[in-house]
Amino acid sequence: MAPETAKPELFSRAVAQFSGVTARPEIALEEAPAPSKLAPFAHAIGGTVSRDGDEVATGRLILLHDPAGHEAWEGTLRLVTYVTAELESEIAGDPLLSQVGWSWLVDALDANDAGYRAIGGTVTLTVSTRYGDLAGPPTVADLEIRASWTPVDPEAIDAHVRAWCAALASTAGLPPPGVTALSTRASHAGA
Repeated sequence: MAPETAKPELFSRAVAQFSGVTARPEIALEEAPAPSKLAPFAHAIGGTVSRDGDEVATGRLILLHDPAGHEAWEGTLRLVTYVTAELESEIAGDPLLSQVGWSWLVDALDANDAGYRAIGGTVTLTVSTRYGDLAGPPTVADLEIRASWTPVDPEAIDAHVRAWCAALASTAGLPPPGVTALSTRASHAGA
């Protein structure tokens, strides 16, 4: 990473936009270590989603900047994400789950007017069952989304951070803002 004084203005403005985004109450954001070998300049945040006191999803969003540009990026800025969440085992068997997982990211970018290009990534589903001395909870399923894209407007990084927060919330199974989940409402009504 270059010394503090050598940071390009474009990168500094993008980092400031990262810090300026407020996530919904269920998502805790914090600065995270950024990889030092992917680009000359990098900044990262981590996000943890809690529901009913339990951590249900985590993610990381990394901003990369190479002032010389990068052909594969089609630009000088690149956003990279990793999001993972534990799923209910019934959902894990859905054959469309990977497509739905990818749509959480793309739909969030579109809904937040976060223009992008050169987008690519993977959605991975892992199902684990413990046996023998490792026997424990029933079958556990995890969904992992890894993706990267280039923002069309490098001055609108905040839209991408908001979109990432929305994708993180969707992956965690949170209802859209302003909507109460039926199971939560029913449990509170009976209390």
